[in-house]
Amino acid sequence: MKIHKSTNCLQKSFAVCAILLAAITVAQARPNTLSMTCSQARSLVRSHGSILLSTGRYTYDRYVASVVFCPSGDYAKSAYVPTHDRKSCRIGYTCTMDNPLDVWDD
Repeated sequence: MKIHKSTNCLQKSFAVCAILLAAITVAQARPNTLSMTCSQARSLVRSHGSILLSTGRYTYDRYVASVVFCPSGDYAKSAYVPTHDRKSCRIGYTCTMDNPLDVWDD
C-alpha cells in the first residue's frame, strides 16, 4: 500500500497547525491587567476563582477570588494591580504563607 505524498504533507501541515494553535493558547492564557479596566480585571478574577494575570511587561502573579482558592495553610492578602483606568485597583487576593494576624514586636 502506497501513501500518497499529498496525504503525508497534509498530516505534517495539520501537526504544525496544532502546535501553533497550542502556542497561541498558552500566550493568551495570561491576560494583561493594563489592557482592561479595573472592573473587567476584578470580574475576571471573580469568574475564574483563580487566574494568572500579567500586570506589566515582565510581571505577573496568581490572583484569587477568596481564601478558598489558596493552598491549605496559606492566607489571602488583598491584591492591588495597575489597570487601564486606574493606577491601583483592588482585584481580589494573592495567597501568602504569612499570617496577617501575626504581629512581631522586636
